[in-house]
Amino acid sequence: MRSTQIYARIAGTGSYLPERVLGNAELAQQVETSDEWIVTRTGIRQRHIAAPDELTSDLALKAAQAALASAGVTAADLDLIIVATTTPDVVFPSAACILQDKLGVHGCPAFDVQAVCAGFAYALATADQFVRGGMAKTALVVGAEVFSRILDWDDRTTCVLFGDGAGAVVLKASEEPGILVTKLKADGRYRDILTTPASIMHGDVRGKPFLHMDGQAVFKFAVKALAELASETLEAAGIAQSELNWLVPHQANIRIIESTARHLGLSMDKVVVTLAQHGNTSAASIPLALDHAAREGRFQRGDLIMLEGIGGGFAWGSALLRW
Repeated sequence: MRSTQIYARIAGTGSYLPERVLGNAELAQQVETSDEWIVTRTGIRQRHIAAPDELTSDLALKAAQAALASAGVTAADLDLIIVATTTPDVVFPSAACILQDKLGVHGCPAFDVQAVCAGFAYALATADQFVRGGMAKTALVVGAEVFSRILDWDDRTTCVLFGDGAGAVVLKASEEPGILVTKLKADGRYRDILTTPASIMHGDVRGKPFLHMDGQAVFKFAVKALAELASETLEAAGIAQSELNWLVPHQANIRIIESTARHLGLSMDKVVVTLAQHGNTSAASIPLALDHAAREGRFQRGDLIMLEGIGGGFAWGSALLRW
């Protein structure tokens, strides 16, 4: 007797953005830049900045609560919590364990995944394997960041790019196809072109605790890596490029997004873009964009959607799913 294939399906989405909005015009008063310079090179017009007393786990909690409500489940139903973040509240415990406590539940596994802007892809792939393997039936996957706290606000090449926020999805085990294929990759040889090279040693911060990026090198690597990954993901699923309905990419740079869309033969009206309003929210950017589009009703049942992200490490990953 053949066993039934189990899939992880997205049952609900949620997101949260801090109240404070930092527009390009205001930013231009703090650092030598302009709205035109930022928009032309990145596509970003504004970003959200966490309040001084807001922690990553606070953002994650609000996104998680929205996703749980969307899925029609409670925190007590969860048997797995994964948080993708590069900016946790503390060194340890994990943001996931703190989130678990704030959700008022205990007992199920909870842990963080650190793959920077590819973090959500890595976390989603991990949760997918838990569900496929029968180790979880209802999983919460969150991407949450307060990237504003690791930025040098005097460096116009980096401070204009990033913002804070959180996005979440609830996965449920199903016999109906959901996540079809995930692909994860990394290449540590490129670790120095996008990094925050600081560590804690004997009570002191060693190294520069601000984000450093070689923009041209990152752009060149990302364009090639994401194009290749998109093709490999479709091939692994045995699905033609023409069948793809939507692309939900990491929101880093409009030129990278447009390049990936061209490679996939997708018009930009089939690409979810929240970059102008959110900036680059690292691990939060894909679930934020996914929730934004879902709540607008842009996805139809059965749509084929590709998620893709790339970030420091270098790490990159994708997920192909049926809505």
